[in-house]
Amino acid sequence: MARVYLPFVFLGVVPVLLLGLAAAGVEPDHGYHVPVAPPPYCGPVPGSDADLIHVAMNLEFLEAEFFLYGAFGKGLDSIAPYLAKGGPPPVGGQKAELDHLVWSIIAEFAYEEVGHVRAIYERVGGIPRPLLNISKESFADVFDVALGHKLVPPFDPYASSIHYLLASYLLPYVGLTGYVGAIPHLSNYTTKDLVGRLLGVESGQDAVIRTLLYERAFDKVEPYGVTVAELTNKLSWVRNELGKCGLKDKGVIVPKELGPEGKLETEVLSSGKNELAYSRTPQEIFRIVYGSGNEHVPGGFYPHGGNGRIARSFLYHP
Repeated sequence: MARVYLPFVFLGVVPVLLLGLAAAGVEPDHGYHVPVAPPPYCGPVPGSDADLIHVAMNLEFLEAEFFLYGAFGKGLDSIAPYLAKGGPPPVGGQKAELDHLVWSIIAEFAYEEVGHVRAIYERVGGIPRPLLNISKESFADVFDVALGHKLVPPFDPYASSIHYLLASYLLPYVGLTGYVGAIPHLSNYTTKDLVGRLLGVESGQDAVIRTLLYERAFDKVEPYGVTVAELTNKLSWVRNELGKCGLKDKGVIVPKELGPEGKLETEVLSSGKNELAYSRTPQEIFRIVYGSGNEHVPGGFYPHGGNGRIARSFLYHP
């Protein structure tokens, strides 16, 4: 079967492609673009253990709301509203059309994410839930950029099991790379213990999602005529471009040189040198989830930006 690796082979021409798309009037509405900016900073961000974990809490809120709505059609406020600390309810969530297998997995993920938010709240204190945009339009913007044009009909993450799994591909992996990046900078045993336990489950969620997508790697995603494997590569390319700190993301089928030990084309688990997990810094995380490629410019899933000291300090940057 033919395998397409364009997101990796032609990474260098992508900014030109995106600028051309913008000029043609097909730039997405919610900010998924490559801005002209000075070279990005890829190093650590100073902060207390609580500050660093609160970066991740923004992601945990996003995952909790997306999985809860996808499985049950209602969010965190229906289960544990106190955890939101007065933050606004998410925008655009809805129950997804899932088969029984995928529904049971997503339902489990949903309750796991509620537990994650609670664990952070109880261990280091909570932050107000940020405004989250989990509408089908928000996800459609990401998929438009991944495929390089406006999709017709627009991508709808809630429309089917495979659509929902592809949308879910965007979430736990970003969080787990953030946890990997945070661990070396934590000072307290109890917070290291917390992050290790959170990382274990987030990694498991990502592995399940990637395995289910790998199982269908060469199925076409209708009505767009692109395979699941091609689309995972393209979505990973978007995250690499937005993060601006190198290759830290790969789809489920890759060129052999990017596979495990350079021996295989499979990438059921995404890993880097010596098959270790990739790590990301807070600024990389926000560049990706804001969809702007700039930690100072909110948008995407976070129309008003994240919460917590680090997230707000980026937003107040001159």
